[in-house]
Amino acid sequence: MQFYRNLQPPKALTFDLDDTLYDNRPVIRRAEQAMHDWLAEHHPCSHTVERADWQRLKMALAAENPMLRHDVTRWRYEVLKAGLMQLGYPREKAEQAADEGVARVLVVRNQVDVPDETHRVLATLAEKLPLLAITNGNVDADKIGLGGYFSRVLVAGRDGLSKPEPDMFEQAATLLGLPTQDILHVGDHLVTDVGGAKQNGFQACWFNDQQRELRREPKAKWLPDVEIHTLSQLLALV
Repeated sequence: MQFYRNLQPPKALTFDLDDTLYDNRPVIRRAEQAMHDWLAEHHPCSHTVERADWQRLKMALAAENPMLRHDVTRWRYEVLKAGLMQLGYPREKAEQAADEGVARVLVVRNQVDVPDETHRVLATLAEKLPLLAITNGNVDADKIGLGGYFSRVLVAGRDGLSKPEPDMFEQAATLLGLPTQDILHVGDHLVTDVGGAKQNGFQACWFNDQQRELRREPKAKWLPDVEIHTLSQLLALV
């Protein structure tokens, strides 16, 4: 654990989910593979489209409509719909297929291995002070067994613009009924979590379990209040 400022004892904690409470990288790889497997099985015309083509389409759609970046489920839906329409599907058929594809991906997206340590730490913390989650992703906290620890789970798209935008931070403070400086936000991302927290008046805890060096991080524009390397270190802060 490393302190960068005098940390005020928090009266509530907000948490990022992906890559903070569990390793999300293999989950996303499996979800992407599930999408391509589904396309190959149910829409064989997609064999002519390479993965790089889907990625280019994804970026092109976001350039046309930047709001898609704030709702990853909607973004995937629009990519599938647009890609299938480019392959000759009429709009209605493409929309139906996109709905089915998103549903398939979400099944795999919610197959998350949450470490026992995460459950232990969250259960202990929840006995001491309010917890709330703020995520830019589309995981279902209830389906992965984490929803019960939080008074609310705020999800980008459904609940406002994604971090580091102020929408969900402001909602979190309102829901918790606390001044922002009394809330400690915990997350792995130096921009969306640390930057988002500091820009919106929260204290920031950088979860760094990858042996990264803050001074070598090009995205480290905001200094966290504290850096931890294991979730259990939070228990010493409350």
